Amino acid sequence: MTFSEAILAYPTVIYTTFLGVVLLYWALALIGLVDYESGGPDLDVDVDVDAGGDIAHNAHLLDGESGSNGIGTLASYLVALGLSGVPFSVVVSLLTLLGWVVCGMTTLWLFPIVPTNILRFVVGSAILAAAFALSIPLAAACVRPLRKLFITHNAISNTALVGHECVVLTGAVDEKFGRAEVPARGAGYHIRVVADTPNNLKRGNTAVILEYDESLRLYRIAEKEKP
Repeated sequence: MTFSEAILAYPTVIYTTFLGVVLLYWALALIGLVDYESGGPDLDVDVDVDAGGDIAHNAHLLDGESGSNGIGTLASYLVALGLSGVPFSVVVSLLTLLGWVVCGMTTLWLFPIVPTNILRFVVGSAILAAAFALSIPLAAACVRPLRKLFITHNAISNTALVGHECVVLTGAVDEKFGRAEVPARGAGYHIRVVADTPNNLKRGNTAVILEYDESLRLYRIAEKEKP
């Protein structure tokens, strides 16, 4: 039996079919017709701070509906099997490719010594199940170094800062101009702020963020009340 015969015979032909679908999917992804990060149970979000100091958020929910019981169950299985941390499409592709290789090589090695078609069907079914079981730890080993390529950061929206404290960076804050910093892990968030006058706000003072003005892309702050 040749390798081409093995991949077109039962049970490898099942994986060969799935592999063809996977290859078609990635071909469409390369030309931009599908999003390779869509359809999975992981949550990937990102955050950026623009040059003007406003916070722009770009959150991408891979599962499409995080509250779904089905997706939640699938995600728990992926975590338990060590297949989390990468897009779902990558997991499926790895499982298919590795299962195809294991199934094809085992079929190529075993089938020549199996005498009848009935026994080949029984042995082939066992090979199919064993290939799937073995592809899981192999895929988990491949996923482990790939996780660093999909590291993301928690997103924060502009309105999420309302109610937080900030530290004034400018000498004064009025109805037209002001700058402040919202403390955070690592570098803080530099934001544009305004405040009603008269006020005693100056560099180094702590203030409270009252609201975010979407049209002007700035925050309204007020002096922090003394205890």
